[in-house]
Amino acid sequence: MTAVPASNADYATANAVVTLSRGEQPETDLEVKRSHFLGRAARTDDEAAARAFIASVRSRYPDARHHCSAFTVSVPGAQPIERSSDDGEPSGTAGGPMLDVLRGTGLVNTTVVVTRYFGGTLLGTGGLARAYSQAAADALNAASRVRLATRHLWQVRVPVADAGRLEAQLRGQGGPQDIGVEDTQWQATHAVLTLSTPTADAEALAEQLAALTGGAAHAEPAGSRVVETPLPAA
Repeated sequence: MTAVPASNADYATANAVVTLSRGEQPETDLEVKRSHFLGRAARTDDEAAARAFIASVRSRYPDARHHCSAFTVSVPGAQPIERSSDDGEPSGTAGGPMLDVLRGTGLVNTTVVVTRYFGGTLLGTGGLARAYSQAAADALNAASRVRLATRHLWQVRVPVADAGRLEAQLRGQGGPQDIGVEDTQWQATHAVLTLSTPTADAEALAEQLAALTGGAAHAEPAGSRVVETPLPAA
């Protein structure tokens, strides 16, 4: 489980979303009538990163005839930016079908590129659309994924005499399952616990803390962070 910068919290809401893990992903190779469709996907958190990834694939295979692509990136408070490119293939036979496949996965902030090496046999518009769709699906299925979820942070100041007991109750079996202890700072007379919850419901947290401390502990908002949890391979 890895924390990521707070700027990414814009697309990781209380309902967790899924994207690709960072770093290089596997390349897939689909052969259709001697044409090779090389697929690769990447985590791209903004449009500049998406276009940079497309350019990197193009430079990796400069002799290929086509580098078709599709991407979706989140925009705070707005609809995601979605783009696709047929890159010289007949209109609607490559980028559009790839974008449909990408949408169907539910992935956010993701780019997929399919590089085609022509095998000498024309596939027709339907054949091209099927090949690019399959190549995009293969690349996305091969890529490792993570779930993103926002954790809302709170600071709770308690006397040293009570802090150890409270921390043990929160961490122990039978404690509140939705409250996490992120950190504890010990000082001379008191301790400050940093807690995290899946929602920003201050009232619900206050009720839980009151039950544990007899009303002695009060939580103050302290921002949020996004947690990445790897998902098992498909």
